[in-house]
Amino acid sequence: MTGNLTRFVEVNMTSGKISDFVVSPDYIRDYIGGASLAARLFLDIADPALDPLSEANPLFIMAGPMAGTSFPGSSRFVMCAKSPLTGIWGESASGGSLGADLKKAGIDGLIVTGSADSPVYLFIDDGKIEILSAADLWGMETYRVIDTLRERHAGTKKVSVAAIGPAGENLVKYASVCNDKAHHLGRTGMGAVMGSRNLKALVVRGTGKVPLADEKQFKVVRHNTLETSRDSMVSMSFNQVGTAAAMEMGLMTGDVPIKNWSVGLDDDIGEAIGGSTIAETIVKKRKACFACPIACKPEVVVNHHKYQVNQGPGPEYETCGTFGSMLMNLNLAGLSKANERCNQLGLDTISCGATMAFIMEAVEKGILTKDDLDGLDMTWGNIDDTLKMVEKIAYRKGFGDRAAEGSRSLAADLPEAASEFLVTVKGLELPMHDPRGYHGMGLAYMMSTRGACHLQHSCQAVEQGLVAWDEAGLKEDYEGPSSEGKAEMVFITENIGQLANTLCTCHFVHWAIGMDNLIDGFNAVTGQKYDLKAFMEAGARAWVLKRSIGNLMGVTSADDRLPVRVITPLAEGGSEGTIPDVALMKKEYYALRGLDEQGIPKPAVLDSLKLGFLKDKLFV
Repeated sequence: MTGNLTRFVEVNMTSGKISDFVVSPDYIRDYIGGASLAARLFLDIADPALDPLSEANPLFIMAGPMAGTSFPGSSRFVMCAKSPLTGIWGESASGGSLGADLKKAGIDGLIVTGSADSPVYLFIDDGKIEILSAADLWGMETYRVIDTLRERHAGTKKVSVAAIGPAGENLVKYASVCNDKAHHLGRTGMGAVMGSRNLKALVVRGTGKVPLADEKQFKVVRHNTLETSRDSMVSMSFNQVGTAAAMEMGLMTGDVPIKNWSVGLDDDIGEAIGGSTIAETIVKKRKACFACPIACKPEVVVNHHKYQVNQGPGPEYETCGTFGSMLMNLNLAGLSKANERCNQLGLDTISCGATMAFIMEAVEKGILTKDDLDGLDMTWGNIDDTLKMVEKIAYRKGFGDRAAEGSRSLAADLPEAASEFLVTVKGLELPMHDPRGYHGMGLAYMMSTRGACHLQHSCQAVEQGLVAWDEAGLKEDYEGPSSEGKAEMVFITENIGQLANTLCTCHFVHWAIGMDNLIDGFNAVTGQKYDLKAFMEAGARAWVLKRSIGNLMGVTSADDRLPVRVITPLAEGGSEGTIPDVALMKKEYYALRGLDEQGIPKPAVLDSLKLGFLKDKLFV
C-alpha cells in the first residue's frame, strides 16, 4: 500500500539508540493507524499495570494514513500512553502541520521508550532523527521554546514544533503538549509523560511527498470533498464564528455548564463571552490547520492593562466554558489571559478550569478556606486569583501542588461531601457539554475509553442535528433530553468517531464532508478497498481494543457511570427537570456492544473483531 503506514521508528531515550520498528502488515490492515494501531502495539511491548510516569510507559506519536496529502482535514496526529491523570488508556490529538510534516519526513509513527538522563528534544529532518540537548530549554514556557527551536533549525522549510512547558516538567497530571502555539494535545496528561522522560520537545521538518495509490481518483475525490465542505453548515458557522459559536445555541438548549454544573440558566453569559462577542471584539483573523477548508482557529488581540494578550491563539468553546461559565467569570479579557497562560505553561484548559470550578464550590461550601489556598480568594468569578492559581499549579507551589493532581485526587483528600460536586468519569473531567441537555452525550461520557470525552465519538454532531448519516443506521432528529434510542445512537457514533483518531482526521471536517468522501479519499490514498461496513468494523475494533486495555488497567462496569452532579435535575434552562436514564441506556448499550456484567467484552465479540488474542488476557 502506498500513502499508508510505511515506517515506524523506536527512540530509546535511555540508550540513545534509534532504530526502525517493524509493524506487521496484519496490524496495518486491521488497525489502520493512529490511536488504534498505538493501542495494539502497546499491548505487545508494555505491561498494562505499569506506572504511567515510569520509563516503562511507551509514548506513541502517530500520524494518520492520509497525513501529508492535501485531503481535507487529514493533518492531525495523536500521542498515546497510559494516562498519569486517569491511570487508564490515554490519548490526545492535535491539528496544525506537525502530523503532515512527520509523514512528509517519511515517518508514520514514533515509539519513545526509556528515559533520558538530562533534558533532550527530538529533531527529525526528513529521514534523519537526532536526540539533542534541551538543557537550555528546560524551564522555558512553550511559546518561547517554539520560537527558539524554529530559529535554531531555520531552513528552506519552517519546522513544526510540539513542546511541553513548566507544567509538563513538573509532572502536573493534566499537563498538555503545545503544538506550534495554536494547537494542543490537552487531555489525559501526555505532557506529564513527556516530562517524566526528560523530553522537552519534538521538532519536525518534512519536505517529501506522500505517495498516492491512485492520483487521478484522489484529485476527483478531493474536489468533490471540498465542494461538499463549502456547502456545509458546520463549515460556514465555524469559519465565521469559530468553535465558540456553540456557546449561544448551547445556552438555549441546556448544553453549556454553568457554575460547576449547578445552574441551568444565566442571561448574561452569551453576550459576555459567546462566539459572536469574541468574533466582533478580539478576533483579528482565523487560521487553518494543514489542508483544512474550515479555518476555525481564532487569532486574537486583547488590549487591556491587566490582561494584555498579544496577537496569538484565542479561547475556543471548551475554554469559554471552563474559565468562563463554569467559574461565573464574564470577563472576556481575563478569560483570554487564562487561555494564554494555560497554553504557555502547558496545561489542559478543560481539566484545569474544571478543577478551578471544583475548588470554588469547595470554598462556597466551607470545605476549603483562603488559608488552605495560600491566601487566594477563590470565589465565583474571581479571575485574578484564578490566574494566580494557574501559576501555582504549573509550578506545583503551595496548594497548586495538590490541585496539580486533578479534581478526583483533590476530592479524595477532602470530606465526603466534596464527592457530590466532583464531575469526572474514570478520573477525567467532563468537557463542556451537559448530558442533561443531551442524554446520549451522557452515555458517551460513561463509555468513553479514556474517560469523559466529546471526541471519542460523533454523538454530539448527530444528537444536536448537525449531521445525519442514514447510511450508517442513524436516524434524524434525535430529541436531546431523551434517553430513548440513545444507546444505539452512541454505539454507532462511537464506531464512526473512533475513526477520527485512527485516521487522524478532524471531526469538524468529517462532519462537513460525510462518510462517502472520507472512505473514497482513504482508498485513493492507500489503495485499500474499504467500504462503509469495513470502516464501521474498524471503528468497533478500535473501541473494543481500547476498552479491553482499560479492563486490564482496572476498569469495570462500576466505572461506567455519571457523577451525581449531572444526574441531578436543574430548576431552569434548556434541560430543566430532565436527567439521563442511566440504567436504561447502560443496559441497552451493553447488549449492543456485547459486554458482560463486569463490563468486559465477551469472547464472541472479541473473536468477531479479530481480537481473540485478548481472551487469555481478560479471562484468567
